[in-house]
Amino acid sequence: MVKKFVIGMMLLFLCAGIPAVSAIGGDEGWYRVHCNIDGANVYFDGSYQGTTYGGSLDVPVYTTGAPYSSFRVEKSGYQAYSGSLPSSPAAGQTVDVYATLQPIETAGSIRVSSSPSGSAIYLNGNYRGVAPLTIQSLSPGTYSLEADHSGYQSDYATVTVKAGQQSNVQFTLTPIEQYGSIKVTSSPSGAYVYMDGTYKGKTPLTLTSVSTAKHNIELDLANYYDWRSSVTVSPGVTSYVNAQLSAVPSETTGGIDVVSYPAGADVFLDDKYQGKTPSAGVYTISNVPVGSHTVRVALSGYQDYTTGVVVSGATTSHVSAALQPGQASTTGSIAVTSSPSGAEVYIDNAYKGITPLTVDGVAAGTHAVRVALAGYGDWSTSVQVGAGSTASASASLSPVPTQAPHTGTAPFAVIGALGVLGLLVVLHRRD
Repeated sequence: MVKKFVIGMMLLFLCAGIPAVSAIGGDEGWYRVHCNIDGANVYFDGSYQGTTYGGSLDVPVYTTGAPYSSFRVEKSGYQAYSGSLPSSPAAGQTVDVYATLQPIETAGSIRVSSSPSGSAIYLNGNYRGVAPLTIQSLSPGTYSLEADHSGYQSDYATVTVKAGQQSNVQFTLTPIEQYGSIKVTSSPSGAYVYMDGTYKGKTPLTLTSVSTAKHNIELDLANYYDWRSSVTVSPGVTSYVNAQLSAVPSETTGGIDVVSYPAGADVFLDDKYQGKTPSAGVYTISNVPVGSHTVRVALSGYQDYTTGVVVSGATTSHVSAALQPGQASTTGSIAVTSSPSGAEVYIDNAYKGITPLTVDGVAAGTHAVRVALAGYGDWSTSVQVGAGSTASASASLSPVPTQAPHTGTAPFAVIGALGVLGLLVVLHRRD
């Protein structure tokens, strides 16, 4: 009886254990872990599950068991891969999981750039190319770099390379100092010379050992306007600066600025040639006496431009000549002066007026000029008149010598003769 009771209890215990096993395990599903590397170890929630072979590993799980949440795949020489597991597979179901292992980098690289670009790059003394460039497949460690560029000082750097990383190096090269010279002249000379605001001396002046760059030049001379310009100095080359200084008008003189369209025209002040209008800017006539003046602008193929200008003390008047195309002038002028003035002027024996005198509309060619003044000898010359120009004739007259006046010597001669005759009569009577 006791024996039967014991056997019954054992069977009851065994039967009671069957549901317990089913609760822990139950039906199976599978996670199939795919990996690009065979021999990789697979872990679910940190628990080892096996090793991949043939590109994958099947890991069985029970549908009624506690679900896994994460997985990790790792192999020596590769970076471990971790991820979250999808929902547990149903009974008889296979769920795919993928892991891609990347090799652990054992080399690094250096990215080199330079200013200016195109610098030659040397790694540990060996030429590797011109910047910018990337030097690949370098073992971890410390390297020396050198950057060379014509006209610049070489630069150096030390860089540490780490596995799987790129180091960056930027070279900023310093130009090698080079020199040229500047020769400065002025009209008039003796002007103070300043370069980049620093006094250097008086014109004429040669500045040596000047750095190769753009420099500002300023000239200063009493009673003249300051003059400024810039000049670029090249290595081993002498640059030239020639300053035409303009006088500051006094209260008894002024100036006239003349510009013409087109440029390059001849400028005349009171029929006296002054210069040509520049291609840029104005032509300045300085030290013009206060008063009324005539400005004429002439250019071949264009009609002359003539205008009157009133000049005031210490001021500048302006003339803008818009030249009109036309037949070039076929006549010119003759300006005649004399000392003393007030003499009569004859051109080709035709009376024209009293000096000082300018005769316009004279045909181009050679003409005879005669100047006459009472009490002075006539003065004659020939002048060549050009079309559109003014010829000058300046007569220095000489006084005519005067004869001593007659004072009546005949009566004295008669008286003397009678005296001699009387003396002869007296002597004859004594005989």
